[in-house]
Amino acid sequence: MSPARRPPAAGRDWARTGAPARRRLSHAQREEEIVREAVGFFAEFGFEGQTRELAKRLNITQPLLYRYFPTKDALVERVYQEVFLRRWNPFWEETIRDPSRPLRERLIAFYTDYATAILTYEWIRLFMFAGLKGLDFNTRYLDLLRERVFALIVAQLRDEFGRPPLAERPVTAPEVEAIWSLHAGIFYLGVRKFVYNMPVDDVSAIVAMKVRLFLDGARTVIGVEETAPPASLQRRDR
Repeated sequence: MSPARRPPAAGRDWARTGAPARRRLSHAQREEEIVREAVGFFAEFGFEGQTRELAKRLNITQPLLYRYFPTKDALVERVYQEVFLRRWNPFWEETIRDPSRPLRERLIAFYTDYATAILTYEWIRLFMFAGLKGLDFNTRYLDLLRERVFALIVAQLRDEFGRPPLAERPVTAPEVEAIWSLHAGIFYLGVRKFVYNMPVDDVSAIVAMKVRLFLDGARTVIGVEETAPPASLQRRDR
């Protein structure tokens, strides 16, 4: 009697078919795997990247991918939720508002932690690609930033400098631009590193320096009435 035939070993099956057997995952695990791979895929290739290429990376079929995300837009939206909203820390606002600490210390603490959250390959590149693609990621995220952080920082600065509160005088355009100058400078560290491939060393020290520079100049803008430019500048602009 001939011996019973053994089932092929996993390694032999891989060699025979030319591809590894797909792992058996629960629905939640497979969805998480797809999202995780999509984050890296779109960060590398932009949102022009095709879902069939993403499916190849995952070693699944494109129809299977669409069972989890019926459209590419649905997957892109999930990437936004995963990268931008899940990294938003609600305690940031408490840090900025904390009356037990000097304002300079609060802003350094906030922006140091914020930099840790956003200065990653995926966050920076997805944000840049979204803007180039014309997606609404940027608009939604920046609206969140202005509502939850910018106005709060302006309120704290006015209190620090003894200027009128927001209830008496709404946030002005120069105040928003002042906050942008600080915020954009920190964001640009990520552009230098993950778009231009330039080294960025000691982010915490750079953030602290930028906050100090910002506060030293903010007194000239925060809570100050807007004034028209000198007549000479007005003539020059015409």
